[in-house]
Amino acid sequence: MKQQQTVLIIDDDADDRLFLTEAITDVSPGSRMHSCNSGLEALDLLSKKKIALPDFIFLDLNMPKMNGKECLVELKKLLRQTFTKIIVMSTSDMKRDIEDALQLGAHLFFTKPGTYTELCSHVKKIINCKSVQLPFLMK
Repeated sequence: MKQQQTVLIIDDDADDRLFLTEAITDVSPGSRMHSCNSGLEALDLLSKKKIALPDFIFLDLNMPKMNGKECLVELKKLLRQTFTKIIVMSTSDMKRDIEDALQLGAHLFFTKPGTYTELCSHVKKIINCKSVQLPFLMK
């Protein structure tokens, strides 16, 4: 039996949170899902231990108030040496954004795909991946 995954989604776009939640549920039924509409909300949940440490955090890059890069810096401080994998996702495919995210400690960067099928494919590779050398880039 497959171990249940805990996933935290941080994205200010409600539709993107919904699609990602559905993709994760389709790929990994039984996953424990949490979602936040801002980095500040996520940091509050994690710092106050309102949720268990997630196996995966899907973090949007472009958000108001605290952008994904700022949130990533704070997540790395908070999570320290845990095994949580942080996946930065964005509509941007700018080289600078990718380099910054990976340099700041993201395990993976991917450009948000245009179709649900592509999203499910990305999620499946991420969640089922045990031996990929991180960090890596997925397009």
